[in-house]
Amino acid sequence: MRSQSTSSLAELLELTARMLHSRGYAADLFPAQWAALRYFSRAPRAQCTASELARFQGLANGPVSRTVRTLVQKGLLAKAAEQPRGRAELLELTERGRSMLEQDPTQAVETAINELAASDRECFARSLELIMRRLSAR
Repeated sequence: MRSQSTSSLAELLELTARMLHSRGYAADLFPAQWAALRYFSRAPRAQCTASELARFQGLANGPVSRTVRTLVQKGLLAKAAEQPRGRAELLELTERGRSMLEQDPTQAVETAINELAASDRECFARSLELIMRRLSAR
């Protein structure tokens, strides 16, 4: 493999990100809605609130609350049957929400990453984590 300039690598990363984002407009959902569904499918039960989702994504509560409200209206999320004391409302995926995740557009990305050699995946993970940390620090 030939050596890539940093500008060509940045361009490849940007193109990949754009491709991933455009794939997020699938099954009548927006990328933020897919991200929320994935979060609620993986988060510990105590963190299944709109506020915790906002904190996880580094976003303001308002837009995240609208996303959550839309997912509830679509029947993909619901208020959990048992609620803890306090203000935070626990949410959970509905059966329809779990079924929708079977169509998650990021599955194609997972497949492509899975096809990398283990050493390449490790290098890829370290590189992405480093890039994210450095971008977050700025």
